[in-house]
Amino acid sequence: MRVLKLTEKYAHIYRQIRLDALKNNPEAFASSFEEEQALPEAAFAARLGNESSFTFGAWIGEELAGVVTLSFEKKRKLSHRANIFAMYVTPKNRNKGIAKALMNEAIMTAKSMESIEQVILGVVAGNLSAKKLYESLGFKTYGYDRNALKIDGYYYDEVYMVLYL
Repeated sequence: MRVLKLTEKYAHIYRQIRLDALKNNPEAFASSFEEEQALPEAAFAARLGNESSFTFGAWIGEELAGVVTLSFEKKRKLSHRANIFAMYVTPKNRNKGIAKALMNEAIMTAKSMESIEQVILGVVAGNLSAKKLYESLGFKTYGYDRNALKIDGYYYDEVYMVLYL
């Protein structure tokens, strides 16, 4: 497995894995499959070319097995924080250390940036395996958002976690 920063040239394959993530685990993302499916490939290329975020991809051979995005706050008062978004590992590649490798790459990148003091993420309260992974990396819970997401009439709570660097 190798972890690489994705660039605009990976827009097509990134779009595919992102849509798979939204279809397979809608409760894990604020965006919906329908919203993102309507976006052209150029929108995904723009995300990957955005200078205020990095999206990392974990590759097993030629297959993109997982992704995570690390974004940086643009506002001066928030510029000491980075955010983790869009963590996803394909179902057949779970429990192989891919999520941990992606998170470690994002954390190392955040640590390498002098201004970043903390990394923040949100995780669906019921996703115990993800929460356990984040805790093993040093993240601590600091908040809870009851009914954060509503999908087809069902509510999902979200736990907010922080890692102080």
